[in-house]
Amino acid sequence: MDLSNMSVGDLRNLQEQIKQEMKQREHQEVQQAREQILAIAQKVGVPLKDLINTPARGTKTGTVAVRYRHPDNSSQQWTGRGRQPKWVKEWVEGGKSLDKLRV
Repeated sequence: MDLSNMSVGDLRNLQEQIKQEMKQREHQEVQQAREQILAIAQKVGVPLKDLINTPARGTKTGTVAVRYRHPDNSSQQWTGRGRQPKWVKEWVEGGKSLDKLRV
């Protein structure tokens, strides 16, 4: 297809047709994948809801234990993961030891 001879209007029309065709094909691919998954689940005798509700490998459930807690305000706590909360940063910048916050 030679695009250089097409007008801007024709190119826009073609672009819209391409968008519509891509949506339709993506929908078809998702539908086919769904049907394949259902067929596999039925073949092995596993209910689909059991497959969907199973946590992915490597994902851990539960919470992380609190490692640090403000001595004056027990609602301020930190697991030690991620960025330090503002109250921890202020505590350390104030010259106090992080070990004093350890639970």
